[in-house]
Amino acid sequence: MKLKTKIHLFSTLLMLVILSLTNIGIYFVFEKMAYDTEYNQLQLRSNEITKSFSKVNEKTDINTVIGAYMPPNGAIRVYDAAGKEIKGLNTVGEIKNYKPQFKQDADYSIEKFEGIPVLSIRTPVIWTNGEVVELQMIQQLVDVKGSLRTLTLILLGVTFIAMIPIIISSIALSRIITHPIEKLIETMSQSRKAGTYEKINIPSNGNDEMGKMATTFNDLMDQLETNYNQQEQFVSNASHELRTPLTVIESYARLLTRRGFDNRDVAEEAVGAILGESIRMKEMIEQLLQLARNHEQMKFDFAETDIYEQVEKTLQPMRQAYSREFLLEGVSPAMANTDGEKLRQLLFILLDNARKYSDDVVKTIIEESDEGFTISVIDYGNGIPKDALPNLFNRFYRVDEDRSRKTGGTGLGLAIAKDLADGLGAGLKVESIYGMGTTIRIFVPKVRILTEF
Repeated sequence: MKLKTKIHLFSTLLMLVILSLTNIGIYFVFEKMAYDTEYNQLQLRSNEITKSFSKVNEKTDINTVIGAYMPPNGAIRVYDAAGKEIKGLNTVGEIKNYKPQFKQDADYSIEKFEGIPVLSIRTPVIWTNGEVVELQMIQQLVDVKGSLRTLTLILLGVTFIAMIPIIISSIALSRIITHPIEKLIETMSQSRKAGTYEKINIPSNGNDEMGKMATTFNDLMDQLETNYNQQEQFVSNASHELRTPLTVIESYARLLTRRGFDNRDVAEEAVGAILGESIRMKEMIEQLLQLARNHEQMKFDFAETDIYEQVEKTLQPMRQAYSREFLLEGVSPAMANTDGEKLRQLLFILLDNARKYSDDVVKTIIEESDEGFTISVIDYGNGIPKDALPNLFNRFYRVDEDRSRKTGGTGLGLAIAKDLADGLGAGLKVESIYGMGTTIRIFVPKVRILTEF
């Protein structure tokens, strides 16, 4: 069953149930009010006839007194203490066969006799001989029955008439609700068949749940399209980056085959180039594998860590390996809840980049705030053009293609750094003035909360 049909049936049945319950309530309230009115009128007759009996003597015609207060379509009966009928008058013949059944201690009863409701009341009175007897007044509620029948027909008619706009509105409601869903299904089907990322048109007043659903779907399509394009770009870049060293290796292998065995210099040059490109390709593949792992799958061991100590541990081997000056300034100790090993990996990537793309001193500064610590890695190289900053953390992106190849860069380091920072809950921010240098800031929160800065 379609959702549209379900909504239509459910809303229609719900309104039908509500109308039915309302009608039942109206019917019973009207019935009770009608019975109460008849009871009060019959009780008034009973009180009046009781007063009349107090004035009756042996010379008074008792039938005349009783007849004066006879209810329409009813009867009046008098019973002695033994339950024997002393006197009885009826306005209709069939009522004489009716015997009311009173509940214990009840002074009235309402029963149906031959399909007509009958109201009976009983009252103790003093009879003409001074004996206490029971006076019963009985009345067929013919008018009440007719009124209830008329009310039933009116309620059924009103319900039938009311169901017409209800059915129409439920159909309209089901279409209003399901139309955006149908558009969504249609768009998804078109996207699947065409291999594109179609979007839904959002109406200007689309601030309701359906509008939000359409907005969310469009955002999802944008994200999928972006991810797909990035994946295609990644595959294209990876193929290009792997093809280049393979081409170099193939060229030198052919050169070695042709001339290397006879020329030692050519052989050494070819072997050196093949070895260098092989190492570079191995490093690139390792970085690709690391990027393939989502940071949620990485294992992070968060603990209270001295950031100053981690920076110093990262700088020590770099000072020994390179004839460069690596300075460290800032607060010590600098305690934060982070993963020291992953933080050193992040620092190594940034410091290694600073070393590769500058010839002067590389400075690291640690600053403390209420929320955490900011580690600034500063180099005084050529800097980064402003238009290149947004793409800096994209995979295989290089600001200077020629220089990156000379320095052995693969364009993957900063992408790995971004993944590490995300896993650590740290923030990364790049500031650079072209021709003057670059500063990359890492914000490490004291607790595991990512803070924008």
